[in-house]
Amino acid sequence: MDNSLKTKQKWFWGLVVAIEAILFYSSSMTYKEQTSVPFLEKYLAGKPFYSALSKIGFTYSGKYQSVENDGYFKFVEFFIRKGAHFGIYLLLGVFLCLALYTYFKKNFILMIFIPWMTATGLAAFDEFHQGLTCGRTPLVEDVVLDSTGALVGILILVLVLYLIRQHESKNN
Repeated sequence: MDNSLKTKQKWFWGLVVAIEAILFYSSSMTYKEQTSVPFLEKYLAGKPFYSALSKIGFTYSGKYQSVENDGYFKFVEFFIRKGAHFGIYLLLGVFLCLALYTYFKKNFILMIFIPWMTATGLAAFDEFHQGLTCGRTPLVEDVVLDSTGALVGILILVLVLYLIRQHESKNN
């Protein structure tokens, strides 16, 4: 492995560690410390998209989520929080895949499976850690959401890498 690739790999591992540190810190915070409702009340006081959002309702982790049940700001916060779950694990999946790329670059199945299972394990650990925090509830549904985010990120990356390989083989 050349030095440039080793350097990139170290950066990717560094990003994996940074994401995990952010997740650990976030899981250590109580809901009250972490809520964005006061921010939303200040900056979305006009309740944009209220009529559209008030028509949405679904069950997540045994609780019916809707504007009517939770109020506008908590409902919006729910989407932000779940979007953050999905997004941070999408990034974690990508960086895990890139960090492990040199080991599995010839085997797309392992290149997908190993980072995905690693991210899923980290998501489960994060939810366990969250369960130790006062006022927070660990949810299996969040592990599934996190795992899905990681898988989507990995699949996008693998597709991009595949397309790059195809392009390079046509040019050689």
